[in-house]
Amino acid sequence: MVDTLFKFSRPSFILVVGVALTAAQLQPARAPAAENYTVEKIEYKGWKNNLRVSNGDAELIITLDVGPRILSYKLAGGKNMFKEFEDTLGKTGGKDWVSYGGHRLWVGPEDLTRTYAPDNGPVDSKNLESFPPQIVLTPGADKEYGIQRSMRVILAKTGSNVEVIHTIKNIGDKETELAPWALTVMAPGGVEVIPLPEKKPHPGPPKNARSPKDYAANQLMSIWPFTDFKDGRWDIGTKYITLRQDAKKGATKIGLAHKLGWIGYLNDGTLFVKRIPYQEGKTYPDQGVNFETFTNEEMLEIESMGPMIKLPAGATVEHKETWELYKDVESFKDEAGIDKHIKARIEKK
Repeated sequence: MVDTLFKFSRPSFILVVGVALTAAQLQPARAPAAENYTVEKIEYKGWKNNLRVSNGDAELIITLDVGPRILSYKLAGGKNMFKEFEDTLGKTGGKDWVSYGGHRLWVGPEDLTRTYAPDNGPVDSKNLESFPPQIVLTPGADKEYGIQRSMRVILAKTGSNVEVIHTIKNIGDKETELAPWALTVMAPGGVEVIPLPEKKPHPGPPKNARSPKDYAANQLMSIWPFTDFKDGRWDIGTKYITLRQDAKKGATKIGLAHKLGWIGYLNDGTLFVKRIPYQEGKTYPDQGVNFETFTNEEMLEIESMGPMIKLPAGATVEHKETWELYKDVESFKDEAGIDKHIKARIEKK
């Protein structure tokens, strides 16, 4: 079942007021970006109510039956870059939290209460009047913990660029402390690329140092107790950390104070890039990290976090990510290969 909610097309007329125009100027205004842009209501793998957003170059599928969850993100004719858990497809309801896969919004830091509050019910959607459309997704409020989450999703007019603005509102009657936490569950079989800051030499004696910062640490990593760097999935290099998803190996996770702005995931020739912010001077969860990554036998997660905030009653906080997809990206064997096949593609844009 497909129900086209929005289809943008070339305007069929021009309104001219008080201006004499040539015949060429009277031609209909061209809007090639709009011609292929659609927002359709579809059924998807057992869920009855979903939005398919497409611009002819890339496509999103967003379910309205649970979540909010962005279930699929792919290039036209390509494969979904996100993980879908087969045993939960089409399911709704229940008192326990369910992953479902795809992209979601959590409340951090991780705890046993509001982080895992179930979001198994329907999601309201509205389209803000703009082009490209801004689709606002709002689930039922989490009244037990006084939280209202929402997402605003914007697929660009052309290309694969997606903005996801995550919002958390304190609907309780007291101040609460939290951090917005955006998690993208990637399909198995790929390798994650995490850029590292440029290396600098030790200054030697104090006379060679420009300031105490020359002796100071410039990187921060949080390590979880189930993480072992002898695990062959990890490669901590000079310019990059890489992490491979492996169907035969269990959980591992790290967090970083990540200031370089992007993380990549290469899977079967398609590169997913997530761009995330870092705010200097702010306090971040999990000992100070704005980026976390987790993998196990089934998937790999690329996670970003906003700073900790004491959110007054009635106030909201926003956290933005930007996504991109690149096709026909060659694999790599070393850091020179990452520079050539991944970094060069990202910087060229």
